[in-house]
Amino acid sequence: MTRILLVRHGQAAASFTDDLDPGLNDLGRKQAEDGAQRLKTELPLAILSSPLRRARETAEPLRAHQGGEIALEPRVSEIPSPGLGLDERGAWLHSVMTGVWPDQAPELLQWRSDLVDCLISQPVDCVIFSHFVAINVAVASAEGDQRVTVFRPDNTSVTELATDGTSLTLIRRGEEAVTTVN
Repeated sequence: MTRILLVRHGQAAASFTDDLDPGLNDLGRKQAEDGAQRLKTELPLAILSSPLRRARETAEPLRAHQGGEIALEPRVSEIPSPGLGLDERGAWLHSVMTGVWPDQAPELLQWRSDLVDCLISQPVDCVIFSHFVAINVAVASAEGDQRVTVFRPDNTSVTELATDGTSLTLIRRGEEAVTTVN
């Protein structure tokens, strides 16, 4: 079984409705450093990250402990909202997050399928820095749950899964927090 540690990025400097690709704020940078301290006992691991700044910046302190590179993996990126302006994204995301996957648009179902395929195909133990909805996709897939939101992973929480190359098994959910969508 391949072990997968999914880490939600640290606190971003801007919200989903304010910036398409914010980095971390001061608290987020501290969370990333603290998270690296907690995770360094798990090394060596392959380190993958969403290409978005907040995820890459969260991964960097762990990479500094291990050395090597961070492999950018677009399939674990933020839920796509193509064609929506920043002012439209909040209401759209709230609607998606309170729904179930069978009711979502084909492009979201494809994103979900690609994300699950990415996780199942991991060949070695790894840590993946990702996002709220993406982590929910992984947990829901492992649990056979059709809801988009099955839990609320906190910033830099670690959700542990395993894969046998055909399916995902949830080992443990990361710490939960209150997360709002603006």
